[in-house]
Amino acid sequence: MNPSDLKFLIVDDFSTMRRIVRGLLKEMGCNNADEAEDGVVALNMLRASKYDFVVSDINMPNMNGFDLLKAVKADGSLKHLPVLMVTAEARKEDIVLAAQSGAAGYIVKPFTKATLEEKVQKILQKLAATA
Repeated sequence: MNPSDLKFLIVDDFSTMRRIVRGLLKEMGCNNADEAEDGVVALNMLRASKYDFVVSDINMPNMNGFDLLKAVKADGSLKHLPVLMVTAEARKEDIVLAAQSGAAGYIVKPFTKATLEEKVQKILQKLAATA
């Protein structure tokens, strides 16, 4: 599975952050990415269209990253989707909750292309192994 073949959904209430993530994905060769400003919008988009990978911030209004993650994992048609959680602070309880809630991975801002690429590759390898 090649990251460049995937359709990404970037979820963050901060447009600059979405642009940064989109730029990093582009540098990785991933040109197929959409953006959502919160979990509510993201969930509607995920249900309306086919995505392969979600990169979601944790702290957002309306529906935060954990609530989005739970909604995705509770939806039979979406639960296979890998969700990479993004946060500004690496709190132990957040990391534990992310793992327990079924997040595919966890990344702390600010991060580089190398970090993002490594995480995405690792998650895809894991998915390929369980497929």
